[in-house]
Amino acid sequence: MGCCGSTERTKREWRPLEDRSCTDLPWFLLFTVFCVGMGSICGFTIATGGAARLVYGYDSYGNTCGQRNEQIEGVRLSGLDHTDRKYVFFLDPCNIDIVQRKIKSLALCVSLCPPEHMHTYQDLKRFAMVNGSELCSYELAGHKYPGLPERFSKCPKLPVPPSKPLPVFNRCTPLDVSCYAKFAEAVVTFVGDNSVLHRLIAGVAASKEIIIGLCVLALVLSMILMVIIRYISAVLVWILTALVVLGSLAGTSVLWWLYIDHRLYGNDTSSSKVREEDEVRKDSGQALLVYAAAATVFTIILLLLMLFMRKRVALTIALFHVAGKVFIHLPLLTLQPFVTFLALLLFWIYWVLVLLFLGTTGNPVQNEETGLIEFRLTGPLQYLTWYHAVGLIWISEFILACQQMTVAGAVVTYYFTRDKNRLPVTPILSSVLRLVRYHLGTVAKGSFIITLVKIPRLVLMYIHNQLKGKENACARCLLKTCICCLWCLEKCLNYLNQNAYAATAINSTSFCTSARDAFVILVENALRVATINAIGDFVLFLGKVLIVTSTAFAGVLLLNYQRDYAEWLLPLIIVCLFSFLVAHCFLSIFEIVVDVLFLCFAIDTKYNDGTPGKEFFMDKALMEFVESSRRLERAVERGRSRVKEVVSEGAEMKPMVSDSRDEGDVAKQKSSPEEEGAPGTSSA
Repeated sequence: MGCCGSTERTKREWRPLEDRSCTDLPWFLLFTVFCVGMGSICGFTIATGGAARLVYGYDSYGNTCGQRNEQIEGVRLSGLDHTDRKYVFFLDPCNIDIVQRKIKSLALCVSLCPPEHMHTYQDLKRFAMVNGSELCSYELAGHKYPGLPERFSKCPKLPVPPSKPLPVFNRCTPLDVSCYAKFAEAVVTFVGDNSVLHRLIAGVAASKEIIIGLCVLALVLSMILMVIIRYISAVLVWILTALVVLGSLAGTSVLWWLYIDHRLYGNDTSSSKVREEDEVRKDSGQALLVYAAAATVFTIILLLLMLFMRKRVALTIALFHVAGKVFIHLPLLTLQPFVTFLALLLFWIYWVLVLLFLGTTGNPVQNEETGLIEFRLTGPLQYLTWYHAVGLIWISEFILACQQMTVAGAVVTYYFTRDKNRLPVTPILSSVLRLVRYHLGTVAKGSFIITLVKIPRLVLMYIHNQLKGKENACARCLLKTCICCLWCLEKCLNYLNQNAYAATAINSTSFCTSARDAFVILVENALRVATINAIGDFVLFLGKVLIVTSTAFAGVLLLNYQRDYAEWLLPLIIVCLFSFLVAHCFLSIFEIVVDVLFLCFAIDTKYNDGTPGKEFFMDKALMEFVESSRRLERAVERGRSRVKEVVSEGAEMKPMVSDSRDEGDVAKQKSSPEEEGAPGTSSA
């Protein structure tokens, strides 16, 4: 179980091994125990009635609707038999706590939700006598509703709107949701007029077929782009490089022009100008000078980087070309985003359900403000929510890491198979089986490291939001700095983890050993890594922008028949968000493929040289890049050798030049043995 400093596998094979072994087994056992704990929380909520209270609902006295209840000590009207009362009815459903996002009204269990408007207490009495569903508190008799003095506090607020029960959750919900307008405004803060919200929702309802069609279009465009990017990568990369250079030069020139124009305008001032305006103009000139100088430094650095990294741009183009071939040979890679999203969606649904179960689990506690009964976890049980929250982060990162390991395993198999016709029938399935059989511990360890960094960042973000407007400038700056540093650390660890998974797929080594080996390879190719990440990420970002803009343009054309342009807003926002999400998922897979290919290429060029017995595994496009690099290196070496020959010839001819020195000086030079050895050394 080698760790970061172990000597495990000192001799590197750097190719897929036939005899693989389990890696990081203790971490697999730890993750299994943690998942068992997550399942135990769900079982605890079900066993203690939290799940039943969430599904069937409970009244303000602690009674669960639809079943027989036990008496709660110190709580009146508890322990009632509600077998025939299966629905939760709120006396004032519009009494909503905007901050806590919950209804503060008294809740009762009823046998039937009121299907029509009720304007008087006589209507409440008639409904109770006819249907047997009493809508006032349990201690009030239905036939006495109109004359009871308690009717104003323990009966529904008039008029009672018609309602129907929610599917599964058995809550009586008003058919007219206008009373939730205030709640909707709290959630959707940009909607000030309720009519605007209705128009936007109506636009979505009227355009649902178009929205679905545009989402499918974004999906198709993303899949097509991953295949054709191999053909347009060369042109695209060089165009982007030229645009970046020209843009930086143009921006710097404009800033210097503004500064010079400001200086000329500032000198042409009359004596009637006040001193304050002169000071403002002087400060503006200094600011422009700083901006122009900073832009100049940035442009010079950018030009130098382009000069030194121009050779490595060709490697990025070759990797993009090979990545396109990978998707042709391994078409099931395009299904990885769907599988990962489905796994995450199922887990998130389970996590939310258990979280809701926890919200209705625990001991009954009376709310001091409202007097209603609530169920809360007390004592050590309150830490179950924190355990559940950690599980959300760790298991989500675990699922994403499984995707990275699966893709890395398939790409490694493709790269290190010389004859591509002899690839396994389903390399993706083979990679999944290797992951499940050997490397779940490695994935669990890598995802746990990301969790350790993400939790403090989320805690600091929560503290920052809670203290917004209360903390001083120094504390705010310190919090933002810590959040930014943790975010940068998380991104670096994510990149290192991804390469560690690729090294594990090649060598079947533990996480720490693979991370160390991958880190060494990346450091040795630092400039190449910088070039691929900078140019490659920018190209992929432009690909996302292309998909979003194309989908939005098609949406504008399809929605053009709706003359109410306000109804375009929400459908287009939904389509653009979905298209960006789809493009990000697919192009992230493409990015992983490029990164794994680069690691394989770096290993291949380090340990192989193309001679018999050390043949390259790389693709033809990468081989052409290596050959061109070697030809360039040989040309540079020949140039250096010629320079050395010229210098050495000059050094040999220098002692032969005659001098008009007198013989005494020559004799003096010959008489000194130390000086006599120097010419001999130079001539040699």
